Amino acid sequence: MNCSIVREIDSLDRLVRSGANLNCTVIQGLDLREANLPWKALNCNGAVFLGCRFPAEVSVCDLIDKGALIFPNFGDLPYNPYRPELYSREELMNGWTPDDDQSVDRKIYDHFVKHGKKDPDIVEALAERLHDHAIDDGLTDLLEGRVEQDGVKKVVAIMGGHSTGRDDPSFRKVAHLARALTEAGYFIASGGGPGIMEAANLGAYLADADESELDVILDDLATAPNYTDEGYIEAANRVIDRYPTGHSSLAIPTWFYGHEPTNMFANHVAKYFSNSIREDGLLAIARYGIIFAPGRAGTTQEIFQDACQNHYASYQEVSPMVFLGTERYTRETPLWDTIRSVSEGRHYHEMLLLSDDVKEVVSFIRDHPPEPSDGVGSTANSS
Repeated sequence: MNCSIVREIDSLDRLVRSGANLNCTVIQGLDLREANLPWKALNCNGAVFLGCRFPAEVSVCDLIDKGALIFPNFGDLPYNPYRPELYSREELMNGWTPDDDQSVDRKIYDHFVKHGKKDPDIVEALAERLHDHAIDDGLTDLLEGRVEQDGVKKVVAIMGGHSTGRDDPSFRKVAHLARALTEAGYFIASGGGPGIMEAANLGAYLADADESELDVILDDLATAPNYTDEGYIEAANRVIDRYPTGHSSLAIPTWFYGHEPTNMFANHVAKYFSNSIREDGLLAIARYGIIFAPGRAGTTQEIFQDACQNHYASYQEVSPMVFLGTERYTRETPLWDTIRSVSEGRHYHEMLLLSDDVKEVVSFIRDHPPEPSDGVGSTANSS
């Protein structure tokens, strides 16, 4: 297949409008049995059919002979490997009740633990990889403005401990910070779990609420502070019932940690099977900076991953790294001094901030947009 331009089609209306020309077109997850297409005259050289169903009279072999590539369905899976878009909170939570979790999210997690987490067979592994590629594709559509028709998003990611309770001062501070950043025009992304990640999406969701309203909501949520507490999801649902149309934000979780509940405050959920793809991708899309609230091993790993991306200019630019927590990053750990030392003489050294103040962080992010790398150390020496 030699295609300089590839179209993607994920609706029957767009497919029918294409007529007989599917040259260099990806057709994603469509039931074509009712599509009125001129199959015998179809130009499908370079076409890719992902998990489509064909009319009985259509020969798949004929399509292949015409130059098409056919990816078949995988049978009885609780997820669609060829899904055309990201998940929503409503989709993942469908089937959940306070008495019994039969949600889509839970069913996929249970299937993953049984068939795909530790040692998947080749068919399961292929289905997971195709699913995660579809999530990549949906994420690109969102961030480039094609989903909400709002232009390229200025992504700021917020990292921190998944076990941080809703009653923790760090949770409250991150919620207020995410609210302020969203109000300033940034698009908040998190790792999609509980703790600091929930606080980030919560603050973004409630960007239209004033600070006193947010404090009232935080007090209510704190009645069920930890995701293992009874009433945890119900407390989140009370917020959504009160504010049904919050601001848009992004969660990027993984079924690798699928025992943790669905993040209830993200409008868009890019959920992966592969934790490594998810982690690297979350750091990569945060072009306008990453804020590290207090966390433990996972957050520490993310700090050094982000430092590597900046140090070697993996994506040809450098972005801010903000350490939100003087106590955590200077007295409890030496992480601030370590990153300052490692970055000495590099472009991103100027992109580092240690602060406990929400307004200072917002000003720093605003005053330090992503910058093209100066090229120092980008590829010459990766040791």
